[in-house]
This record gives sequence, C-alpha cells and structure tokens, in this order.
Amino acid sequence: MSGVVRDQDVDIDLGQLVRAVWARRLRILTITLAAAGVAFAGAKIISPQYRSETRILIEPRAPAFASTQQANEAGGPLMDELNIASQVQLLQSADLLKKVINDLKLYNLPEFDDAANGSAMSSILVKLHLKKNPMENPPEERVIDAFVERLQVYQVPGSRVIGINFTSKDPKLAAAIPNAMANVYLSTQSGAKLASNSEATRWLEPEIENLRQKVGEAEKKVAEYRTNHGLLQTNGTTTFPAQQLNDISAELTRVRGDKANAEARAQAVRNALSSGEASDTLPDIMSSQAIQRLKATESGLQSQISDLQTSLLNSHPRLKSLRAQLSDIRGQIRQETQKILASIENEAKVADLRASELERQKDAVQANSARAGEDEVGLNALEREANAQRQLLETYLVRYREAASRADSNSSPADARIVSRAIEPVDPYFPKVVPIVVVAAVATLILSAIVTMLAELFSGRALRAVDVSRDRFEAETVAEDKNVPQAAPGVAAVRRPVQPSMLAVVTEDDGKDVIEETAAAEEAPEDDNEFSIASVADYLTGSRAPLAIAISPTGDNGSAATVALARMLADAGRRVILIDMTGSGYPTELMAENLIAAGITDLLCGEAAFGDTIHGDRLSDAHLIPQGQSDVRRAMRGVDRLSLLLDALAAAYDLVVVECGAADVAGVSRLTRSRDVEIVLSLPEMDETIFVTLMTEFQTAGYERVVLMSGGEGAEQALGQAA
Repeated sequence: MSGVVRDQDVDIDLGQLVRAVWARRLRILTITLAAAGVAFAGAKIISPQYRSETRILIEPRAPAFASTQQANEAGGPLMDELNIASQVQLLQSADLLKKVINDLKLYNLPEFDDAANGSAMSSILVKLHLKKNPMENPPEERVIDAFVERLQVYQVPGSRVIGINFTSKDPKLAAAIPNAMANVYLSTQSGAKLASNSEATRWLEPEIENLRQKVGEAEKKVAEYRTNHGLLQTNGTTTFPAQQLNDISAELTRVRGDKANAEARAQAVRNALSSGEASDTLPDIMSSQAIQRLKATESGLQSQISDLQTSLLNSHPRLKSLRAQLSDIRGQIRQETQKILASIENEAKVADLRASELERQKDAVQANSARAGEDEVGLNALEREANAQRQLLETYLVRYREAASRADSNSSPADARIVSRAIEPVDPYFPKVVPIVVVAAVATLILSAIVTMLAELFSGRALRAVDVSRDRFEAETVAEDKNVPQAAPGVAAVRRPVQPSMLAVVTEDDGKDVIEETAAAEEAPEDDNEFSIASVADYLTGSRAPLAIAISPTGDNGSAATVALARMLADAGRRVILIDMTGSGYPTELMAENLIAAGITDLLCGEAAFGDTIHGDRLSDAHLIPQGQSDVRRAMRGVDRLSLLLDALAAAYDLVVVECGAADVAGVSRLTRSRDVEIVLSLPEMDETIFVTLMTEFQTAGYERVVLMSGGEGAEQALGQAA
C-alpha cells in the first residue's frame, strides 16, 4: 500500500475518500446521466399498464316490504370477518371468472393468451426444459391464468369493503373487467337468494298442510276434554266451578257482615234499655214511625204539664191525669223499643242461618273445584300442544308468504352493493417514468461513489499510518541501539506490543537469566519514557480487551498513577470506569465528590443497588465505583459475583479499570472469567525485583499481556493537569 509501511497500524483517511470522489465527479455525473437516459428509454419502451378498481360493500339487504326485525336477522352472519374473507374467495372462483371471460369474450384478445405468440426466450427455456410449455394447457386455462395474474381481490383493512383491481394494457378493459366482475357477483348472490326462496316455498307447502291437520286435531281434543270434564268457561280464562266458588265466597262475606251488623245494633238497643238511657239516638229506634208518634205525644204532654204547674198545684186532678197519660206513653215507647230489638235479633238469626247454608255450599263447590283443577292439568297440556302447533303454523305461513312473494317478484337483492365503480384510467399504472429515472440516477450515483471509494481503499491511497514517527521495533533492535546484550536461548526478553507505545513482557522460562534480560531491556526505554502513563493510555486505547487490572505493589503512589491513567483515557474520549478494590481507598479520595458514597463493598454486601454505586469523577468525565462503607471482609465473601459485575460494566463502557492495590495473581484470577484482560503493573518508582516477580507469576498463571506503567512524575503531572 502506498505510503504505508508493511505491518504498520493503519486507519482510513476519510478526507482522501471525499477528495477522490470529488476528483472523479465528472465521470460519476456522466455515468449517472447515462444510466438515467437508459432508464428513461427503457421506461418509454415498456408497454404501459393501466389499473382500475371497483369496490363492493358487504352489507345485509332485504326487500322493501321486509320488516326491520327480519332484515336484521337475515344480516347477522354478514358481520363476521370469516364471511368477508369467504366473499373474497368467491370473487376469485373459477366459475365467476369464466362467466366474466365469456361475457367480455376475452379469449379473443392476444393479451390473455401470450403463449400463442410466445417470445424467442420463452421458446428457448421450453426447449431447455427450464419452463413448462404453456401450449400444453387448454386455451381456457391459459386465459384464466393470464386473467388471474392481472387480478387482485382484497379486503380493505378495518372494513367490510372488498376491492377488485385489474391491470391491462387497454384502459377501457382495465375498467370494464372489475365492473363486470362486480355485476356478475351481485347477480350470482341475488340468484342464490332467489333459489333459496323457491326451495323454501317448495319445502314449506307440505309442512304447512301437515301442521294444519295437527292444529285441528289438537284443538278438537281440547274441546272434547273440556266438555267431558265439565270445564266450561264463563269468560276467556275462568271455568264455571271457579266462578261459582268466587260468587259463593263473596255472598258469604256479605251475609257475615250483615249478621255482625245486626248483632251490634241489637246489643246497642239492649244496652239502652238496661241502662235506662234515652234510646232516641239509636238509628233503628229513630227510624220507627210508631216511636216517632209516641215521642211527639210525650213531648206534648210534658209541655202541658209544664204549663199547668205554673197555675195549679201538684195534687190537682188535671195534673195527675196528664202525668198518668205521660207514664202510659212512655210505657208504649218501651214496648215499641222491645219490638224493634226483637226484630233486629231476628235479622241476626236469619243472617246466621244464611251464613251456615253458604258455608255448606262453599264446601261442596270447593270439592268440585278441586276435581276441576286436577282435570285442568290435562286440559292445559292439551292447550299447550295446540298453541305450539298453532304458533309453528303461523311462523311457517309468514315465511311461506315472504318467500313466495320474493320468488314471484324476483325481488331478492344481494347482500352487497357497489360503492365505487371502476373508471377508465388516464395515466398508466406502470411504468412511472419520473420515479424510475430518479431512482436509477440516484442508485447509479451512489454505486459510482462507492466503487470510487473502494478503488481508493484497495490502492492504499486512502489509508494512513496511525503514528509514522514511532515505528515498532523488536527486542533485538532495542539491544542493538542501546548496547543491550541479546537474550539467552529460550528467553524472549522484552517486546513492544502491537501499539508502539505499549510494552508487553512475556517470558518462557524462570530464573536468573529472565531477570537479567528483563532488567537489560528495561534500561533501554526509560530515557524515552516508553512506560509513561500516556504510553499506557495509548496502548489501552488501541486494545480490544474490555478489562484492565491495575496492580500497585508499592501502595498509594501506584494507585494515584492508575487514577491519572483513567482520567487521561476519559480526556481522550474513552468511556472508562475505575473500580476501587484497594485496601486504603486512595482512588476514592482522589476522585469521589463524597467520600462516604456507596461503593463496591456496599454492592457486594447487598446494601446498595448497582446504579447507586456508580459516581462521576470530580475532575474528569471518568466514572468511579468507590470503595464503599461496608465491612471489607464480609464483602469479599461475595467476590465471586464480581465477574458478573465486570461483564455488565464491560457492555456499557469502552474500558473497565480495576485498581486492586498490592494484589496477587490468585486474587486477580478470581476477578476474571477469561484471560482477555490487560494486566497493568503500576510502579511509579521502578523496582526490578518486584516487577520481574509479578511478571513471572502472571506469565505462569496464563496472563500473556502484562504492561508496565512507570514514572512518578508522569502521575503527578497527570493528576496536576486534571486538578
């Protein structure tokens, strides 16, 4: 590739791609215009196709003389979606299509029999047995196949409307065929209803005659039963025994009332006689003419006595005579009152006798009524049977009259009507010249630009090195430039990783030779600061590993360097989060706004939610999971759950950095399920013994990518810039 050294990391130069397309703009425009012209010519050559549509509404329809209830009953099933779908299939039935084809004589049109005038390509495909010879099919079947290819029948969503689309080269035919199909469909539906009416009349005639005989026999049985059992009706609903019982009960009630009234009147008279009180207030006494005459005489005598007492003495004969007459009159009044009392008592006795007689008659009538009730059970059964037969007969008669009238008048409209007839289209349905030309031009323009960009990429002109000034070198080059002796056999000393700013340490053997070769290799890049925080940040930016484990064997100064690394990655636009797994919690002090915020120990102890443990760095865009406030030992019992936590964070962030402090290999192994991690040894002040020991342990445990991050000044500078 031009301008790119072999085995060098490269990137796509988008600016060069744009410049290449712009430089060839005339060629691209020429190709685009040519494609548009070809599309325009092709669209003009293609025979235009016209499409028209007829729409039918499926709804219950009844003759004008039909009642509303009958119309609703007849139209119930038409509301079903399955019925609408069935009507769609009926419109596409072979019988209906054949009738339309024969009515319009479509078999005479070449458009519906292309097989008779087949193209050369079709003949070649037939000879190669890649296509069935259409001439083997009967002419009628070929016409139907061509008809079906141009036909589309569908249900309009959310309605009971069926659309009929037809496409043809002839605009008149495109409109005539959907209308003809709709007419044939309505005629077929109407004919089916007429046939149903005729069949109904033929079936109802013998049934009605049979029912008439049954009704007559049932009513005759009712009349005979009523006569034999004496269940004669006095009115529409009551029988004679029941009516007689009602009359006797009413008379008995009246007589008992008269008796009670007479006894009360007699008692009132007796009370008046026994107490000596005036009886002229009693109605029975006052209504007597004799009593009234005697009372008038008594009143006259009292007046005379009163007048004479003023002039005569009490012993005067005249007064004595008048007093004797008055006493006689009062005796007559008392006798007359006794007669009235006797008359009233006689009335009470007569009423009592009448009541006794009526009770005897009532008992007899009740017995007869009970027998009549038992007889009415059978009568009711016969009447129910007669009524059922009569109702069925009336129903059959109504249906027969309706069916006969419809059959005679041919008045059976189809349960559908045309709501939109097809009209002759003016513009063709296909091809649409303008859309075809526009789509062809745009597609050609895009494809031409893509081809130009691919040519630039394959030629290497659109590729550029990531960092040309810092080439990758092997351990042998380091030894040659810095006068470092070559590694011993079986030992690969220090090699730069894929990124030029990364140092990976890999050993294949243990012992003193490894320490010597590693120490010699370390001396070379220190002057160039190849182990700085910035170099490690560049390396991690290019790494595909989602997890980086930072080990700080020397304590908080190493943790401070890890914090500086996380902030530098965040400033470079990487989404990074740091998890404080140190014992001192120094990263939390450097980054957290709130030193008592919920953290990793609270999450592992179940005292905080996952989202509540993620906090922002106070000096950068990096995120932090602090140490937390829970007991560390209790939290470490659930350290095995950290692997799930790390997987979840790796899906949300570009890089997850775990600062473990002075951890060992066994502790790091519990954090990771796989070996796709970066091990960062944070040693601001280089200690060969610690570094080589840790590197050897991680190498033995299977961690092949171990990165050294050294240089205390770099950490202080990074933290100072962030501050």
